[in-house]
Amino acid sequence: MITKKRHLEMALQDIPGHPNPDLDREQYLTPADIAADLVWNATAQGDVSGLKVADLGCGTGILALAAALLGADEVVGVDMDEEAIQVALEQAERLQVPARFLAMDVADFTEKADTVIMNPPFGAQKAHRREGDRLFLEKALKVAPVVYSFHLKKTEKFLEKLVKALEGTITHRFYYSFPLPKIYHFHQEEKREVEVVVLRVEKSVYSS
Repeated sequence: MITKKRHLEMALQDIPGHPNPDLDREQYLTPADIAADLVWNATAQGDVSGLKVADLGCGTGILALAAALLGADEVVGVDMDEEAIQVALEQAERLQVPARFLAMDVADFTEKADTVIMNPPFGAQKAHRREGDRLFLEKALKVAPVVYSFHLKKTEKFLEKLVKALEGTITHRFYYSFPLPKIYHFHQEEKREVEVVVLRVEKSVYSS
């Protein structure tokens, strides 16, 4: 098990992005430094080590694999993209960590977990701006009593109302500048950054 955040970041740096990124799904790889920092903080909160962690919309698995490297007892990632899932499986084997990756719609995922750590489509391209937030948060809070989820910082007020409506409580907030590389044909800049917030949400009422 990795015991230093820098070592975690180094272990995650070689995880590739989506083989064929889909604009509608906003398939960007979470940068290794951000993934390492977030999952390290989640571990410090007691939300990873020895627990079952799920990653909804896992892509090539960087958040799930980070949890596995930090001592999660069980890790499962879910994504509709079969090519991305294959990459995640290969990376789990390379890193020699126990992790399951399922090619399926997040809506159809019914397993329970202790913690969800996810980076869903958060509307950087104006797709899924609020509906995606709602669908992923609703599912996450059905799956686990604790959720870490990436969102655009400018939607924070909306998210506060949404979390309250879903009977959740925001306990922590982590802020990052998220780089969006030039991977789609319409991008004019080589890279731009958007301000994001990761919310740690606890389910106010939870039944297994």
